Amino acid sequence: ASAFNDGQVLAAEAGTGVGKSFAYLLPAMAWAVKNKERVVISTATINLQGQLMGKDIPLIAGLFKKDVKTVLVKGRGNYLCRSRLMEALDEEGLLASNDDHPLRKIALWAETSPSGDKTDLSFWPEDSLWARVRSEADSCLGIRCPFREKCFVLIAKRNAADADILVANHHILFSDISLRASGSSYEAAAVLPPYTSIIFDEAHSIESSATSLFTRELKRFNVQKELGRLYREYKGRKFGLILKLQNLKGLPKGLLKRFPKEAEKLQAAMDNLDSSAMSLLEAEASFRLIKTTRLLESLILEPMAALERAILSMTALLKEALDEIPEELANEQIVYEAERSLSRLSNLAAFCFNYRNFSEDLGNIFWLEKAKTSNGTAYPVFYICPLEIGSILNESLFCQFRTIVCLSATLSVAGSFDYWANRTGLAKSGAEALFYEFSSPFPYKKNALLGAVKNAPDPNDPAWQSWINTAIFELLMASQGRALVLFTSYTSLSSAWNQLKDKLSEIGIPCFRQGEDERSRLLAKFKADTDSVLFATDSFWEGVDAPGNTLKLVIIIKLPFKVPNDPVMEARSEAIEKKGGSAFMDLALPEAVIKLKQGFGRLIRHSEDRGAVVILDTRLLKKQYGKVFISSLPESRQSFNDISTLCRDVKDFLDNIRMLSNE
Repeated sequence: ASAFNDGQVLAAEAGTGVGKSFAYLLPAMAWAVKNKERVVISTATINLQGQLMGKDIPLIAGLFKKDVKTVLVKGRGNYLCRSRLMEALDEEGLLASNDDHPLRKIALWAETSPSGDKTDLSFWPEDSLWARVRSEADSCLGIRCPFREKCFVLIAKRNAADADILVANHHILFSDISLRASGSSYEAAAVLPPYTSIIFDEAHSIESSATSLFTRELKRFNVQKELGRLYREYKGRKFGLILKLQNLKGLPKGLLKRFPKEAEKLQAAMDNLDSSAMSLLEAEASFRLIKTTRLLESLILEPMAALERAILSMTALLKEALDEIPEELANEQIVYEAERSLSRLSNLAAFCFNYRNFSEDLGNIFWLEKAKTSNGTAYPVFYICPLEIGSILNESLFCQFRTIVCLSATLSVAGSFDYWANRTGLAKSGAEALFYEFSSPFPYKKNALLGAVKNAPDPNDPAWQSWINTAIFELLMASQGRALVLFTSYTSLSSAWNQLKDKLSEIGIPCFRQGEDERSRLLAKFKADTDSVLFATDSFWEGVDAPGNTLKLVIIIKLPFKVPNDPVMEARSEAIEKKGGSAFMDLALPEAVIKLKQGFGRLIRHSEDRGAVVILDTRLLKKQYGKVFISSLPESRQSFNDISTLCRDVKDFLDNIRMLSNE
């Protein structure tokens, strides 16, 4: 309330069970209603959005005499584009068909759907199918669209225009802020309608979310998609902007007949760059551009320059065609589409130029990374992202809005907010910020056991994975399943899964693995089967809410340090060292501490929850920095022993829980 009344920045760490949603919803709604100023609530996960919209917001809004209009804002990719649907139906020859093709099902649904939101479909379309018909900013025809009056994205925007509270995710919010910072007014509508106050829930992920938004990328699918918009053949028929342009009256015949040859050159240049880059990535998952070498010049920079030339040749051809269009046809829809395509091609060429001149740009990180298609085919992705996101957030966020409230269960490291404030730019903003820490009211000293091993091999030891596999099995025997096993790598997860899944099934413990089903469905299965075990990594360190008997043990395989040669981590570490800081103490350690706190937080989700968290990384006890991890976690019972003693302590602790619950 003080932050809203006085126009301040508030950063608060509120442990699980404090009730931070209620704490910010009350003043936010009161402020919005009384002052007629919109408030944006931004979250990092869909789970929290569901909790807010389905439970917390209706409850708090019911306390007010006046209606408090709250709208959930989704990315436009969640909505159907009628124009793209018509194109897809035409390509498939389904415009006059009544068969049960998924596109026809979507078309029938669109006739009665009030929202056009994919989640309202009676079936879940394949990603490749939905990608053909979803709304996309760079293909939107705007006021020239023949379906504008029935546009689902516009319907959603109109609904949000008079909302008191907008619930969005960090990516959408930063997309809006980025657009405003690049020239759009802070008082007018951009991605979102104008607002004066922001609440960041799950604010520990602000830096990573902003980094993701401000990262540019190039991959072969970008080029193929643009070429497909211009010209494509499907089922013996031809489609695309080029054909439509050729049909315009007054355009010189034959002007665009050169297009197929130019398209071939462009595709060949992209294929050559892909092939060269993959030879560089044969033994590595990623490669950062640091200085120009003969190898880098021949494998990346020269092929990138050739791609740039091929793109510019295509843009020249398209521009020549547009210049020849008679003035009376300048406002035709197809001309507008061609101009948008020209702009996108120019952006691709600009990326190539920036990338091959990386050595002159000290403010960005340049790297390439190996990715895989759904069928396992590897391909390279080229990235450019800001070296420091804090300065961008300082200028575009903290210096622009009246009130900013940042909340999370994991903002501090050993009681200090310095790491988070420095990484997000708040420490440099000059804003008068309030920092508060509210401990969880849950009885961790009574209900939680923190376990760690003394006799484990070092994670770099060749015998480590084999030991881990055995330790996991022994711990799961002690807990009788009911566990979440958190890894820091897919390779380690796969090894443990392959060795343990059959053994666990034989003793009646069902096993689930990240990747075998969609995330929300996988979590639903895990929660429904109270004896099951879920093997997971990365995103499952947060956003997993399984109170009650489903989850009694969280096994954390390794301290969650980022891989040191991660290109962004490596570059930011070097920047810290150049300024006289310590990359480990100022970046790697605090980042890992916050991640560990997130993983630990999966266990106790309710005041009556009881269970154990076991960390199998011996560095927690052997390294001096282990104390920083332990002091950052809620004070719990402890068992720091060899694995056999630890398993017995876990079993005794959980058996005692069962005994208490049966009394």
